[in-house]
Amino acid sequence: MTSTETFYHYIQSYNWDDISRQIQSQTKRDVELALANPKRTITDFMALVSPAATSYLEQMAQEAHHLTLERFGNVIQLYIPLYLSNYCHNACAYCGFNAKNDIHRKVLSLSEIDKEIAAIGKLGYKHILLVSGDFPKKTDANYYTKVAERIRPYFSQIALEVQPLETEEYARLHQTGVGFICIYQETYNEKNYRNYHLAGKKADYRYRLETPDRIGSANIQKIGIGGLLGLEDWRTESFFVALHLKYLEKKYWRTKYSISLPRLRPAAGAFTPKSPISDREMVQLICAYRLLDKEIDISLSTRESQAFRDNVLPLGITSMSAGSSTEPGGYATNNSELEQFSINDNRTPEEFAKSLKEKGYEAVWKDWDSWM
Repeated sequence: MTSTETFYHYIQSYNWDDISRQIQSQTKRDVELALANPKRTITDFMALVSPAATSYLEQMAQEAHHLTLERFGNVIQLYIPLYLSNYCHNACAYCGFNAKNDIHRKVLSLSEIDKEIAAIGKLGYKHILLVSGDFPKKTDANYYTKVAERIRPYFSQIALEVQPLETEEYARLHQTGVGFICIYQETYNEKNYRNYHLAGKKADYRYRLETPDRIGSANIQKIGIGGLLGLEDWRTESFFVALHLKYLEKKYWRTKYSISLPRLRPAAGAFTPKSPISDREMVQLICAYRLLDKEIDISLSTRESQAFRDNVLPLGITSMSAGSSTEPGGYATNNSELEQFSINDNRTPEEFAKSLKEKGYEAVWKDWDSWM
């Protein structure tokens, strides 16, 4: 592969339907070979997410726990999302910010952001994730740069989860202190991608898919990827997420990586998941990712319930949010009509940190300083 080629070129040699059939045809012997392999491959991952692996879940969970302790210890990185805007020109069938949804729209001004930062500061966070809908007329790279410059003195890590940008824009954001960019493909099934992304720039499958390449080229310290669980078959989706991860790790080897596991939650528009993933299947997926790669961060947000998050905590999770708001201006004021989706774990950061301590874990409020 040449330096000008991207993951879009790489993925062309894989067929979604063929991968689905291969996953379904995995045997218990394939699973046992995968579990016995100390350096697991993408083929091993295929076995670990297959139906054949369900009877090995306890063994997978034990090793996932061991690998996580070995690499990360008994710590959970805490972060908090700050929604900057719910304006969006995309028409994503599953999202509360869908341009066609009749909701009140808002973009935070710098003075309103100051109030949010003051409220977040009282919660103890030093790791913030800036989130926004895709509406360049109001929230473009210049806006994000101003926000990052404004809040930089208050946080050791600034992460960004917004629309895809150009390489030079990522490089400029990096200079302002942004060290972590999250971009989720939602689904790697190119054939069905347009069924969910009906209008707007996000309907461009290739442009979105190539975004992590642009981020890597800008020398951002950390990249987060993932698929939206519920759109397509989770086993096949997770295979392509893992394939993307391994491609990125090889090409941009100086960069750290994170995988998120967003499961569809209720939102304006009442979208019904086509292929829901059960709690037990989520456990299998978390373990499979950890067994594939002991170095990656695995993040689980407040989309999930308190009980589920507590139960999967030892199985590979390294990063969690707590006390989250999914609406612009949701910390200084309460505007639930602006939210992207409803959260499921309503514990305050203090309550969540206390719960972690009771389970033998330490809540880490600060990851690294931006200068590092």
